[in-house]
Amino acid sequence: MAQSLLLGIDLGSSGVKAILLDPERGIVASASHEVELFSDHPGWAEADTSQWWAAVVSLIPRLLTEAGATKEDVIGVATTGMVPAVVCVDTSGAPLRRAMLQNDARATAEISELRTALANVDLLQHTGSILSQQSVAPTALWLARNEPDLWANTKYLVGSYDWLLMKMGAPPHVEKNWAHESGLYDLELNSLPQVTAATGVKWPELAEVKAPSTPVGQLASGAAAELGLEIGTPLFVGGADHVLSAYGAGLVNAGDVLVKLGGAGDILAVTDEVFLDSRLYLDAHPIPGKWLPNGCMATSGSLLRWEQALFGGASLTELDDQAQNSEPGTLIALPYFLGEKTPLHDPDLRGVIVGLHLGTTRGDIHRAFLEAIAYGFRSHFEILAQGGVQIGSVRITNGGSKSRLWREILADVLNRDLISIINHPGASYGAAIMAGIGGGVIKDWSYVAGSLEQGEVISPNPNNVARYAERYQEFVALTAATTEFSHLLARSKS
Repeated sequence: MAQSLLLGIDLGSSGVKAILLDPERGIVASASHEVELFSDHPGWAEADTSQWWAAVVSLIPRLLTEAGATKEDVIGVATTGMVPAVVCVDTSGAPLRRAMLQNDARATAEISELRTALANVDLLQHTGSILSQQSVAPTALWLARNEPDLWANTKYLVGSYDWLLMKMGAPPHVEKNWAHESGLYDLELNSLPQVTAATGVKWPELAEVKAPSTPVGQLASGAAAELGLEIGTPLFVGGADHVLSAYGAGLVNAGDVLVKLGGAGDILAVTDEVFLDSRLYLDAHPIPGKWLPNGCMATSGSLLRWEQALFGGASLTELDDQAQNSEPGTLIALPYFLGEKTPLHDPDLRGVIVGLHLGTTRGDIHRAFLEAIAYGFRSHFEILAQGGVQIGSVRITNGGSKSRLWREILADVLNRDLISIINHPGASYGAAIMAGIGGGVIKDWSYVAGSLEQGEVISPNPNNVARYAERYQEFVALTAATTEFSHLLARSKS
């Protein structure tokens, strides 16, 4: 029997995930394929586009088989991925080098130079974000200086998921939130010549900007043959992975918030107005007219993985059980083991644990790490509140949300109820919905409301709320007190 299926593909830093969505029945197939993260030098983060493509090629037959579907059943494709990854392509659309990922930190000198050169340009007002590691101009300047021949042959800079659609047959373009986070376009999506001019190098063309769910061509014959899909299958713009993941989790109303406990710690909130704060990033919500101010802390689950290795491979369940017996706030930790992104934007911060003594247990240290990430999220909640956001429902997803102890600590530190989203399929789900909305088979943006299973609601424990409020203030003070020492240590290693 014929089906109407939507294909969503997510290019991640360690793997590619794809799903098939039936608008009536939900997800009917999902599969993932690992890819390598390349870091040839400290601070570098790259991915091989040929691995991305090979992964997609291998996933499509698996999805069709799992769904009991044929290639004719797929009626739309949309893509998503990390933002703002940078793919340099030539006049034919072919990549000229590995993709440079959003957490690539090689262009530190260029960031400093451009901050000086753009001192009189209010980038926050123009773009919604300050110049930072997320900005594309410093990366471009690094490329022009260090790989001049490649730079001279670059026709466009595009995002990871934009490149994938181009590989399938779409014309050159960049998705709306890649444009926003790149710092090369203003909030109205006009190019910013003052930014490119500040680099002092000749730039390739800036690609046309497309909004999520926009039709952007059809699957070309060569790509169709490799993928095992029908020639002419409609292609639609997807979006940034964190944006579509938040939308897929049900964030549709102003004040809705999502906390993501992945390798990094992400937080996104829905607003009806542009929200400007130099401490956060700003993205556009897929729903026209809405916005998603957001933050990304450098560590979350990655800190726990480091902790596990330090403790001889102890399981997180074992560590949680031990931490359950520790008193709240016994230690204070600073989670800056990879520096910090939002809200501090300081790559030279370092991790700290205060209060250690000979009676300190593994459980105490583990609980302190869980609390430290929670304090980091609290700082973001305070920024949103300062900006006038009336916070409503708070959802929590990703691997860390499987820890009941961590959810309890977050609820206590934030003093808010937390709604768990069970088995969130991630950004690929949001991408598939973009294809459905673009193709007209999903009629309403509220499709996501309640579409994913909700777990238990964790409420704050009144006995812990006051203690954590005190510890949070001490966390803030400790950050200020140790920043100079962190900087000294970071520079001594450079």
